[in-house]
Amino acid sequence: MPGTMVEFASNGATGAGYLSTPADGGGPGVIVLQEWWGLVDHIKDVADRFAAEGFVALAPDLYHGESTTSPDDAGKLMMALDIGRVEKDLRGAIQYLLGRDEVTSAHVGTVGFCMGGQLSLYAACENPAVGACVVFYGIHPNVEPNLAALEAPVLGFFAERDAFVPPAAARQLEQDLRAAGKSGDVTVFDGADHAFFNDTRPDVYDADRAAACWSRMLAFYREHVR
Repeated sequence: MPGTMVEFASNGATGAGYLSTPADGGGPGVIVLQEWWGLVDHIKDVADRFAAEGFVALAPDLYHGESTTSPDDAGKLMMALDIGRVEKDLRGAIQYLLGRDEVTSAHVGTVGFCMGGQLSLYAACENPAVGACVVFYGIHPNVEPNLAALEAPVLGFFAERDAFVPPAAARQLEQDLRAAGKSGDVTVFDGADHAFFNDTRPDVYDADRAAACWSRMLAFYREHVR
């Protein structure tokens, strides 16, 4: 991994995360939010991919050092999250990233996957410094984003065969965004499964859909993260 672990202030406490910067030194900022597994190598790799595209990417460690490969343990870690602490960690991560000399934008983008997808939307609703929000099949039963406070446009990617976040939930998000007068573009991919973007999961990874989402996300950030 070409990036490095860093620490940042989190409302009187300390947060940590994986920071990856472009080879030429600077670019717009992006916050990358983990799946329920934790801050694993896949999420770090996504941050590195952003850096290769000219973004400064920070993936905060929302489990504070814990991670797992067990679905049962991942579910327990997700449900044990202190959402108040998460909000502080997200705010601290955003402020830290915007304070880095390498970051050329006044706003950041957020993106998250599974649990992190819902937290991406939550972070955007809580922080006007978020200029663009991307949600990959977002879910967390204890997180209720305040869409009325949302200022950033939202790009959402969901899967038809998702047992955790069914197409009806994706369409409800789209309707809720529209009802709140917000900008939202939600796509449900036919035949795709939950976690189709995760290339470490050959059982569900869909290379074509993942590549299409990556291209659309980069264009979205380049338009809105300034």
